[in-house]
Amino acid sequence: MHRTVIIGGGFGGLYAARALKHENLSVTLVDRRNFHLFQPLLYQVATGALSPGEIASPLRVLLRKQKNAQVLLADAVDLDVTGRRVILDKGDVPYDSLVVAAGARHFYFGHEDSWEPVAPGLKSLEDATRIRHKILYAFEAAEREPDPEARRRWLTFVIVGAGPTGVELAGALAEIATDSLRHDFRSIHPEESRILLLDALPRVLTAFPESLSAAAERQLVHLGVRVIPSVRVTAIDADGVTYSTATSTERIEAHTVLWAAGVKPSPWGEILSRRVGAELDRVGRVKVNPDLTIPGHPEILVVGDLAYLEQNGVALPGIAPVAMQEGRYAASVILNRLRSRPVKPFSYFDKGYLAVVGRNSGVGIIGGVKVHGFIAWFVWLFVHLMYLAEALNRALVFLRWGYQYVTFYRGARLITGDDDPPTTLK
Repeated sequence: MHRTVIIGGGFGGLYAARALKHENLSVTLVDRRNFHLFQPLLYQVATGALSPGEIASPLRVLLRKQKNAQVLLADAVDLDVTGRRVILDKGDVPYDSLVVAAGARHFYFGHEDSWEPVAPGLKSLEDATRIRHKILYAFEAAEREPDPEARRRWLTFVIVGAGPTGVELAGALAEIATDSLRHDFRSIHPEESRILLLDALPRVLTAFPESLSAAAERQLVHLGVRVIPSVRVTAIDADGVTYSTATSTERIEAHTVLWAAGVKPSPWGEILSRRVGAELDRVGRVKVNPDLTIPGHPEILVVGDLAYLEQNGVALPGIAPVAMQEGRYAASVILNRLRSRPVKPFSYFDKGYLAVVGRNSGVGIIGGVKVHGFIAWFVWLFVHLMYLAEALNRALVFLRWGYQYVTFYRGARLITGDDDPPTTLK
């Protein structure tokens, strides 16, 4: 029986596995976590709107009815190309076809050691709960702080990066301050919080047309977010952020800094470069053939954030819809080759893209039509509900969103863990 091994249980890996459900071959899905995570809604866990279990589903549950599939909880650390074996942290697993869907990680532009501990990014459930901890802890610390200047530092929130994640985080933070927490404290006024959104580029959401970018910025300003474009962050520490403009250097005193400025591919890009001579782009993505295989190794396919492929002269973005389509396509490539059928090049069908800014606010392109405001927000809700992996999660999130819309109540506002911010009350 043909042995297909898939590294990674994200969108690309899961969709590849499911596409092989009824085929006469074996599928082994390897992931260091035992669940599939719906990353587009991570920011809602980070801001207390949803609980972790509502956007994650155990891989074994998702594949339990797929008799040809096996799930291994393991860390894939290397590759034996000659023996066609994936080396795990404990043992190995043989393959005839290999699909690498290892995803991406945070990128701090060379400052990982000093910036990541004080400015968490948002790629995992642990990141989301850590950010939630920092946000809610800041309000609690401000409540106990008698010094106005120190209190102001606790109530200042800085988000670095004005892409979809940064914009959605900023909008949710503004809603927490002005609505969810407005009546919960006695010594502070959460609605007086400062929320600043920094980016090196001249506008927010640069992947969107300029008109939609401007609409998103107007919606952010309406929520009370201050956008600071065209700046370069030069330092981040437990007490704030330093950035430079074309003419000066500025400092923002803040105890809560969140990172949404960059990601880079997983270490599997480097592994494939060493073991099979894969060519990498400047950020470490694997340059693949039009059929998503590595040149010279038709048995190895790379999908999702780790793959670099151009379509109409433009690199495909590292977003969930691309990974989903590439995962299904990778499965079709394996099947067509087993059946000696021709393989057509991968072609991404762009259904559009959306970003939500806040309550009743969003921007997007749907079927080539630009939308913003309530329509974009409503479509965003519907699309994200439909792409959740489990029906139970779809029902829970729908009920949670409905209750929150009516009451403004965020029910997952728990400060968990022992990871207190590096700065303590003085």
